Amino acid sequence: MRLSPFRWLLLGLACPLLAACLVQSEQPDQAAQAIGAANLESIMLTSADPEDAISYFSRQTTENPNDIGARRGLAQSLTRAGRAAEGVVIWRQVLAHPEVSDEDRVGFAEALIRAGEWNEARSVLDQVPPTYETYERYRLEAMLADYAQDWGRADAFYETAAGMTTRPASVLNNWGYSKLTRGDHAEAERLFTEAIAYDPSVFTAKNNLVLARAAQGEFTLPLVNMTQVERAQLLYTMALAAIRQDRIDLGRGLLAEAIDTHPQYFEAAVATQRALDSGVRN
Repeated sequence: MRLSPFRWLLLGLACPLLAACLVQSEQPDQAAQAIGAANLESIMLTSADPEDAISYFSRQTTENPNDIGARRGLAQSLTRAGRAAEGVVIWRQVLAHPEVSDEDRVGFAEALIRAGEWNEARSVLDQVPPTYETYERYRLEAMLADYAQDWGRADAFYETAAGMTTRPASVLNNWGYSKLTRGDHAEAERLFTEAIAYDPSVFTAKNNLVLARAAQGEFTLPLVNMTQVERAQLLYTMALAAIRQDRIDLGRGLLAEAIDTHPQYFEAAVATQRALDSGVRN
């Protein structure tokens, strides 16, 4: 639409420097683009398929090699995809950047733990000042204390981490597994049950709960929500636990129930049943 001379005059009075006005008028679009990019990165890091996120951030680091945000996103995506060793390589590049943060050091420590580099993870986390208090930091502190078998510190850090998030199922499950490995089966059962209460979708906690109950001689399924497939898998877990306790007849019965319960062919349970029949135990 063409503006009349009068409207051009008003525009000139309102903003004598037309170039400056044009720059200002572009700022909202630039801000919107920045917000859009930030939202896309957030989606890639949380909701997107990890491999898609890796592809996205790989392109970003190629186009903007000095952008620490893109390199950080690539490191996080690699770690989330289970490619921790590759993530460690990129995290080292992030830590060499002048804009590195304590949050980056915590992310690097997590990648190191996932890659099995526990001692270096301890060294990296020690570089984070004690005033930096986040859920992720305390969750890793708990895992490192667990690895060192420093049970008192592990329990303290697990408790602190669980209190710093509204979604503590994962850390409660880890804490419960720590208790399970120490032989504190009753406390492990309590923690697994609490984890499931926060997030009924965490199958690992359900499986661990069955193990904790079996260690106490309890071979019935816990009263938690489960799918038919999960029910079959949990019965199979109980069967294996019974067999390891030399309760062979109980194990046979649970194996048969697991096979009957599964809506499809339950290959692992059938193989175990055959091995048991031939005198070989898993």
